[in-house]
Amino acid sequence: MIRSELIQKLADENPHLYQRDVEKIVNTIFEQIIEAMSRGDRVELRGFGAFSVKKRDQRIGRNPRTGESVEVDEKHVPFFKTGKLLRDRLNGHSA
Repeated sequence: MIRSELIQKLADENPHLYQRDVEKIVNTIFEQIIEAMSRGDRVELRGFGAFSVKKRDQRIGRNPRTGESVEVDEKHVPFFKTGKLLRDRLNGHSA
């Protein structure tokens, strides 16, 4: 599912809301998650999962094309850990 499909589904299920308002709501939620993570905060959505940021240390990597060693800078990457409800649904358990 892509963002526009999510917006359309929410708009269809909530006919009392204008689609442009649903779009603003969805965009605000994503923006708040992004802002929190950029501050290094953890974002937990109970039953769904938790978004956090992990630090990857500087390391020596290898260029797969040439085999040459290259220095890879330290970086921060997003990490998602599924919640129990999501994990159970994916594994065929009803909640």
